[in-house]
Amino acid sequence: MKPNLKTKIGNIEMKNPVTVASGTFGYGSEFESLVDIKNLGAIVSKTITLNARVGNKPPRIAETPAGMLNSIGLENPGVGKFLAEKLPAMAKFRIPVIVSIAGESEEEYRKIAEKLDKDDRVQGIEINISCPNIHTNELIAQNETLTAKVVEAVKSATKKTVITKLSPNVTNIISIAKAAERSGSDAISLINTITAMAVDIKKKESKLGNITGGLSGPAIKPIALHMVWKVYHGVKIPIIGMGGIMDWQDAIEFMLCGARVVTVGTANFVNPEASTEVIRGMEDYLKAENIKDVKDIIGKLRV
Repeated sequence: MKPNLKTKIGNIEMKNPVTVASGTFGYGSEFESLVDIKNLGAIVSKTITLNARVGNKPPRIAETPAGMLNSIGLENPGVGKFLAEKLPAMAKFRIPVIVSIAGESEEEYRKIAEKLDKDDRVQGIEINISCPNIHTNELIAQNETLTAKVVEAVKSATKKTVITKLSPNVTNIISIAKAAERSGSDAISLINTITAMAVDIKKKESKLGNITGGLSGPAIKPIALHMVWKVYHGVKIPIIGMGGIMDWQDAIEFMLCGARVVTVGTANFVNPEASTEVIRGMEDYLKAENIKDVKDIIGKLRV
């Protein structure tokens, strides 16, 4: 008998607990010929802003040991063009669509959420307050009051499931998570990338045009696991875990630490089928362990 992989985040019902990280999967169509997207539990868009953004100056990507740096700067067409030109391609896979959003102010977040709320093709909104390449984003992510105000603004504009994506670049991740929970967030997503840099010793300059960027990949997994575990014991709402998940074993580690859903990010650049391989590996693991429901491993780390 197959183990049950179904799970739920807010009002979003997923056939399995595996999705893809914002910014690593485009809008889906870019990976359509490489992976069977309809097998995912959900799909998450690149982060969308109220108006179009050109992003940061190049170079925007740099490889590092056990990871990569990105300094894209939230390049996107703006919410209007997204709804008209990008969302149709995402909706055709017939899996839940979660739209990641960012703004320069509470009002911008609210306006984007209001527009998305009117579209039935969108099931969830991920509030990106944690991009290390946007100064105002980082300020929000590091402040309980600002985090709460942004969550409240989005919740006031939508009845859709709201997920708050947190930054690891903070002193107390639990206090930020609790602020989001108190303000009505339906789930917490963590972690986003860690602010970092790489240096070209021949040119004597940063390898990124923006000097610093966000570090992702296996290098940050131990930090991500720790933060997921801490937040799991600090809030009651579901957690979406990410940060260096390259295979199904990594995904199981995150679930044992408390993640209800896991997100594959940097691995997509190395292996486009990484997310669907995680689903298959997770199912095989549950069978081997004689576990009937994937929810039975959430937070079951022995301490």
